[in-house]
Amino acid sequence: MRVLGAIETAEGNSITARIKNVSQTSFTDEDGHPRLFTWRTIQTWYSRFKKHGVTSMENTPRSDRGKTRKVSHEQLLEAVRAVLPLTHTPRASRHAGPPTRALLYRLCIEKGLLTRSQVAPNTFTRLARELELLKPDAQCENRRRLAFAKPHANDLWQADTMFGPFVQTPDGPAQARLISFVDDASRVCCHGEFFMQENTTALIAALRSALYKRGVPSSLYVDHGSPYVSREIMQICARLGCILLHAPVRDGAAKGKVERYHRTVRLQFLSRQLDLSSLDALNRAFTHWVEEHYNAQPHSILGMSPLERFALDRNRIRFLQPNETNDELFFVEEERHVRADNTFFFRASRYEAPRHLPERKIQIRHRRGDKAPDAPVIVYYKNERMGAARLVNLVANDRKPPRSPAPPPPPRAAQPQNSSEKQPQTPEAQS
Repeated sequence: MRVLGAIETAEGNSITARIKNVSQTSFTDEDGHPRLFTWRTIQTWYSRFKKHGVTSMENTPRSDRGKTRKVSHEQLLEAVRAVLPLTHTPRASRHAGPPTRALLYRLCIEKGLLTRSQVAPNTFTRLARELELLKPDAQCENRRRLAFAKPHANDLWQADTMFGPFVQTPDGPAQARLISFVDDASRVCCHGEFFMQENTTALIAALRSALYKRGVPSSLYVDHGSPYVSREIMQICARLGCILLHAPVRDGAAKGKVERYHRTVRLQFLSRQLDLSSLDALNRAFTHWVEEHYNAQPHSILGMSPLERFALDRNRIRFLQPNETNDELFFVEEERHVRADNTFFFRASRYEAPRHLPERKIQIRHRRGDKAPDAPVIVYYKNERMGAARLVNLVANDRKPPRSPAPPPPPRAAQPQNSSEKQPQTPEAQS
C-alpha cells in the first residue's frame, strides 16, 4: 500500500511514467530491509487495486493447479493396473526391481489405454511418482480409503490427543493437552479431559473415566504415541477383553472421526471466552460443552443426536460398575520374588504376602504414581487374587500370635419326656 500510495505523488505526465519513477524508489519493509520492485510488478498491483480493491492484491493460484486436463487420475490408475500383469512374465521375473515408468507408459500406449495427446511421457512419469503407482498399497501414502462406520455403539472407540490452550499454573502459563475418546458408531464423546502432560498416567485417568461413563468397548483404535503403546495400556485392555488397535505410522487420516471431533472442539469450544485461570475451571467448562452441546445436538450424518444414537444400543453395552475390584483393573502390574520368610521388596519397602508363598514368583498390582505408605498393593499368583499385601512389622512378628480361646460347647438340647417311658424312681418311692 505504501508503494501504491507513492504513485499519486510521483513525477510524470502519465500513469506509466509515474509507476516507472516509483520503481526507482527504495522502500523499507517491516524488518528494516530495503526493497525495490520492478515497474511491471507495480503496474500489476495498481491494476488489481483499481479493479477489485485491496482484497485481491495477492496472487491467486490457478483453479486447475495440480490437475490434469486431458486425463483423470482414475483413468491413469486403471491403465497402469491393466498393464501391470504384462510385466510379471517369467522372463521379466529374472530381472530385479519393479517395472520402470517408461515401460508402463509404452505398454499403455501400445494397448490403446492412453494416447500421447492425453498425457506426455514426462507428465506420466511425474504423475506416477506423485500418485505412487508403482508402490505396494502398504507402502503408499496416497492409499485407498473408504468411509466406514461400525454397526453398534461401543464396537470401536477412537482416541487421540490434541494441543489445547495455555493455562495458568503455579510455575506460569503452560499448554494443556486434551485426551478424547469418540465412539465410532454414534460419534458420542465418551470422555474428554485436559491434562498438563501427555503421559501414561494421564491416559489411564482419562480411559478410566471413559469406561465408567460409557461402558467397555470391543476395540480401541489409537496411534503410535508413547502413552498409547505403553505396557500399562496393553495390560488394561487385555484385562477388559478390549482389542487394542494401532493406526499406521504418520497416518492421522486413519482416525478420521476423532480428528474431525477435535476440529469441532477448536471451532466451537476453544473459540469461546474461557476461564484459563486453572485446569479444573477449563475441564468444567469443557464437560458442560460436551454434554449439553456436542452430545445433545443433532449430528449431520446421523440425523439424530449422538446420545440418542448411543441409547439405541444400550442393551448391548457392557457397563463397568465402580467398585474396588474394578478399580484394580487400572493398576500397574509388576513381578516380584517372594523370599523364604514370605516377604518381598517394593519401592524400597518390605511387604509381607497375604498367603504363604515362599520362593515363588508373584504379580503385584499397584496404583501408578501413588507412593503413599498406605497405598494398596494387591498380590496375584497364577492369575488368582491372593489379597492385599501389608508392610512388615518385625516387632509384631516377634511375638507369638495369641491363641484364640476355644469356643464354649454348644448347650445340650433337652430330651423330650414321654409318658410311656419309665421314670427313674427315688429310694423313698421304691420303698
